[in-house]
Amino acid sequence: MTQPFELPHFYMPYPARLNPHLDEARAHSTAWAREMGMLEGSGVWEQSDLEAHDYGLLCAYTHPDCDGPALSLITDWYVWVFFFDDHFLEIFKRSQDRAGGKAYLDRLPMFMPLDSGAPVPEPQNPVEAGLADLWARTVPAMSEDWRKRFAIATEHLLNESLWELSNINEGRIANPVEYIEMRRKVGGAPWSAGLVEYATAEVPAAVSRARPLRVLMETFSDGVHLRNDLFSYQREVEDEGELSNGVLVLETFFGCPTQEAAEHVNDILTSRLHQFEHTALTEVPALALEHGLTPGEVAAIAAYTKGLQDWQSGGHEWHLRSSRYMNKNARTTTPWSAPTGLGTSAAGLAALLASAGGSASATTHFGRAGRLRPYSHVPFQKVGPSLIPDIYMPYELQLSPHLDTARARLRDWTWEMGILQEGVWDEDKLRAYDLALCSAGIDPDASEEALDLSAGWLAWGTYGDDYYPLVYGHRRDLAAARLTTARLSDCMPVHDETVPPAANAMERGLIDLWTRTTARMSTAHRERLKDAINRMTESWVWELINQSQNRVPDPVDYLEMRRDTFGSDLTLGLCRMGHGPAVPEEIYRSGPVRSLENAACDYACLLNDVFSYQKEIEYEGEIHNAILVVQNFFGCDYPTALGIVNDLMTQRMRQFEHVVAHELPIVYDDFDLSTEARQIMRDYVADLQNWMSGILNWHRSVDRYKAAYLGGRTHGFLPDRPPAPLPPLGAPSFGAPSFGAPSFGASALLPLLQPVS
Repeated sequence: MTQPFELPHFYMPYPARLNPHLDEARAHSTAWAREMGMLEGSGVWEQSDLEAHDYGLLCAYTHPDCDGPALSLITDWYVWVFFFDDHFLEIFKRSQDRAGGKAYLDRLPMFMPLDSGAPVPEPQNPVEAGLADLWARTVPAMSEDWRKRFAIATEHLLNESLWELSNINEGRIANPVEYIEMRRKVGGAPWSAGLVEYATAEVPAAVSRARPLRVLMETFSDGVHLRNDLFSYQREVEDEGELSNGVLVLETFFGCPTQEAAEHVNDILTSRLHQFEHTALTEVPALALEHGLTPGEVAAIAAYTKGLQDWQSGGHEWHLRSSRYMNKNARTTTPWSAPTGLGTSAAGLAALLASAGGSASATTHFGRAGRLRPYSHVPFQKVGPSLIPDIYMPYELQLSPHLDTARARLRDWTWEMGILQEGVWDEDKLRAYDLALCSAGIDPDASEEALDLSAGWLAWGTYGDDYYPLVYGHRRDLAAARLTTARLSDCMPVHDETVPPAANAMERGLIDLWTRTTARMSTAHRERLKDAINRMTESWVWELINQSQNRVPDPVDYLEMRRDTFGSDLTLGLCRMGHGPAVPEEIYRSGPVRSLENAACDYACLLNDVFSYQKEIEYEGEIHNAILVVQNFFGCDYPTALGIVNDLMTQRMRQFEHVVAHELPIVYDDFDLSTEARQIMRDYVADLQNWMSGILNWHRSVDRYKAAYLGGRTHGFLPDRPPAPLPPLGAPSFGAPSFGAPSFGASALLPLLQPVS
């Protein structure tokens, strides 16, 4: 059969090695699969299928250093997961039986009890039998933290198959951001990372969920999945009618030929591997110092990191050899295998350049991302005025009748907190930013008190987002930025902790807002709110680190961190807090609701990047803007990058609409939600719609991003100066907050949200 495209030139910096216990694992897994009922009579596999796929070879390549029994157990896990994938395909995907598929998946978590001695149901099929056996053999050797993480990864791997099935039912192809997120769960690489821990060493529980460890796992996952998409396109798309394939996703999004889409997928794959290396060499060591990890804990993280590298190279080698995949003429760039002999010096130089820079040539329409390009941006280039495209917005704007009052009270509050006296903002900026207008649009039904609180949160977050790069960024003072971030965390007591005296406007404002917002919150809600604010302030430090390296972020890392810098979890968490027990927590963890929220957040983040392009790139020397990230990655000009970002914005909004119309009703039925809970969720959807339309109106209306305003302001570095002076005569003095704790409902909590860039 003719291949639909020529496989691209893969970047693979680690040599593949083979575990010496391969034959033992092959023999064991064959006997085990037969014992579990996966072979003859299963209707899915015969022994010849298992031998042709050769999962023993996969595991021997991906886990080259573990002993024989461990390799056999890991191989059994992979036999099980691939059998599950094919079993689900044959029984439910081909027949498009979503109801049957859901009932099948709902039983599987029962075979993964956190207590290793807990009873499990009687297995009814080979998938259940295999999972029960594997879980019982694996968990005694692992900690409770690992069991929880691995069980969650396994459930995601299983349950998100319904997402794939739903897309097949609807004939719908995902947008690129949606696809990357869902592929991690469906593809199972986070699950594979858990088995890497089993084969190497568990990561310390204290840092297992920290950003550097999360990024290692996510970049590993993206590398594994995107590579698999390239090799499996022919089998999945042409034979099985599968729509969840990265090549098909980009082919559809860009409207480009299959070969070009394959090259784009390989560019993203290469960038994710570069991000893995960058994180391992820069962020992980800093994490170890910050948390005071012991030498043993540092060694465990190092072993785990090496294990993920082994999986990348071993998985690639297996794809080259397995009959399951399209692998004709596959080429790999490695720093140790340059060609030799007469006439090969040029080829050797090209391979060396490809290894160092990502590619030796530009083979796609936009060019291919190189390792050095992210560090080559020249700041403060003249780019304006910002071009504003035709932006898709299906929801009507509504405005609060309390807008004028909120404006006046916000001015008084910013004086009282000291925000206008530190040299970062002044009254002209406050007027130009008109943050009360944003609050009035995103929560048009808020009470007067709730709107004041909303505008205060917007002002505080936006001020902090301006303060960090101006005060700490230009001075490269990361130590002071980290200290500020830690002190801000201390300003948010969850129980009865002592709050330090406010040292500046940010601390004073946060203490005031926290006190008024959390007056009637439960401890659990306070913990979640504090965690959301901590992630936002910590993401500002992440931006400073990139700025200090003059490093334009990887596109996937940028989009995911942009939600934190924008304060998205703060928005969503505050909105949910008024919902009460009528809406089960499982609803918010479901794939469709997370898709709904992420689509709304990404739309708002990208919208901000479109309007703030000139302000950030030309006047502030900023590198954290989606348009610049796209320009850097594809090597394209501003209008082309703007078109791509606008297309992605539109796709995220259409995904939001799709989830509301097609996926949420299924979730409501799956969870048998009450009439009250369904109404709460409909109100939540309306809140998000107001949020997006209000943010768009604000960006279109205010002077903050307009060329005439930007050109009339002085944009210099903040000089070294003593503490901010007291306000001028006649302005409100620093003192106890003048506002009482308001009483308001769920809809009023929505706008306590993000800073804007």
